[in-house]
Amino acid sequence: MRIVLQLVKRASVKVKDRLISEIGKGYLLLCGFEEGDDEKTLSQMAHKVVNLRIFPDENGKTNLSLAQVGGSILAVSQFTLLADCSHGNRPSFIKAMGRTEAEGVYEAFLEQLRMLGAEVKPGSYGDDMAVSLINDGPFTLYLDSKELFR
Repeated sequence: MRIVLQLVKRASVKVKDRLISEIGKGYLLLCGFEEGDDEKTLSQMAHKVVNLRIFPDENGKTNLSLAQVGGSILAVSQFTLLADCSHGNRPSFIKAMGRTEAEGVYEAFLEQLRMLGAEVKPGSYGDDMAVSLINDGPFTLYLDSKELFR
């Protein structure tokens, strides 16, 4: 599982000019699921996301968690995070989980985040989305379950 996490002042998802979800301060998560991702992977990644201390405290140090600042999560499924660009010029997506299975895994990941107390808004699974954000910082992290939890 791979996540691109961006601190945002606000973020939203539209499909065909219709607002689907929006948040204020918090995280925009772009989430990619790959074959082999299981409940343990989802639980570990959800725990990592919710407990990261990356918001600034009163001294400007990255020391506060999402809950401590009253933030929310907008989570968008993005299979292209699993692209393999090592051969030729056309990305391969063979590592990405199949669409039907990935939808269930995406929903399970959102539920894991919610069980940890996060306010979570979803993207629109499988649709072409217009994702907008006001990046805060900018502060962007790349989380890969295979690197974090070997």
